[in-house]
Amino acid sequence: MTYTAEQFTAANKANVETLATLSNQAFAGFEKLVELNIAASKAALSESFSHAQALLAVKDAQELLALQAGVLQPLAEKSAAYNRHVYNIASTSGAEFTKALEAKFAEAQKAVTAVVDNAVKNAPAGSDTVVALFKSAVSAGQNAVETAQNAAKQAVELAESNFTAVTAQAVNAASTASKKR
Repeated sequence: MTYTAEQFTAANKANVETLATLSNQAFAGFEKLVELNIAASKAALSESFSHAQALLAVKDAQELLALQAGVLQPLAEKSAAYNRHVYNIASTSGAEFTKALEAKFAEAQKAVTAVVDNAVKNAPAGSDTVVALFKSAVSAGQNAVETAQNAAKQAVELAESNFTAVTAQAVNAASTASKKR
């Protein structure tokens, strides 16, 4: 299989377009993180001043303890919500990257298959054993990549499940701690 200048140019153009798309997705994810951090910082600053004013208005120790206990639960919930937002941004960006890369991998697999098929058609007589070994090696390589992709997807799903469970436990622990006070 030989490539013409037009095919080479088209392949390079497609690669540049893919890189541009991935770069834009990365910047969009970064932009969302910056927006989230700015909003969280503004909220934290405002809440800090409100809490400071409430502390200045405290008249006795019991009121102080009640005020401090009332801060713990919302703080844990806000921290968990912030972490969920960060995780959602990261996982959405990761999913978009994965989707784009899987599409490129599928294209590459098709191209390799076409090259192998062309090589098999043009193989000299008597090279059946070598051709079979070559096709087997290519197939094994493609299967290994697919297996790795599936394992990576399962790992991501497990991580998501663990993240959700840990977040719920942290909020519950904070809730229990603030109720005991």
